[in-house]
Amino acid sequence: MPGAAAYGVAEKGFQMSDARSVLEAKSRQESGKGSSRRLRTQGLVPGVIYGKHLKDPVHISVDPVAVKKAIATPHRLNTLLHVKIEGGGEHQVLLKDYQQDPLTRDLLHADFIDVKENEQVKVKLPVVLTGKAAGVAEGGILQQARRELEVWAVAKAIPEKLEVDVTSLKINQVLHVNDVKLPEGVTVKTHVNFTLAVVSAPEREEVVAVAAAAPAAGAAPAAGAAPAAGAAPAGKDAAKAPAKK
Repeated sequence: MPGAAAYGVAEKGFQMSDARSVLEAKSRQESGKGSSRRLRTQGLVPGVIYGKHLKDPVHISVDPVAVKKAIATPHRLNTLLHVKIEGGGEHQVLLKDYQQDPLTRDLLHADFIDVKENEQVKVKLPVVLTGKAAGVAEGGILQQARRELEVWAVAKAIPEKLEVDVTSLKINQVLHVNDVKLPEGVTVKTHVNFTLAVVSAPEREEVVAVAAAAPAAGAAPAAGAAPAAGAAPAGKDAAKAPAKK
């Protein structure tokens, strides 16, 4: 993210520190629509931090612009955030969910999940196909079946994406999750062997040869057709043909 914030300078509730997004927040006690409206008049939105390591959810208010800046990294929603609450309290979190205004797209509410740096967390990674499939060189069509995959990864080392090499994929071959070598620290906990990519055979155009139909008996030959051997020419030229004696 360009700008002063990229070098650790605070920018309205957000800063980068040691390549990690730091998000400033305030503790809040009130809840409900009335409280949310009052917060928005102050340029803030309600948020909550929850997780298995917390006895009770932590209710906070944050600057919506700062939240968007905090996740403006290649990791997007998988960016590890360090929330510092005014007056005391710090949490390592991931932005788990959020609500936006359907018209303005303004942030209305943010949900954060408390995580530990060295513990695995469940996240969704974008799937990116790399290499040129062998089947494509033979005329096949490469199709990507899944654009993202749910995985478990260590919180402080979540990959930006899941790169899948399809170079060896031939026509009519399918690449499944179990065929992929996952990055270190990343696991897939599912009994479904999801399809990631397939090279389909090209569709062949069917050419149907139609035989020319023979003219019916007594029918005049088609225009431009040569007269049969021994037959008199048709039309006005027929009068020029010598009569048989």
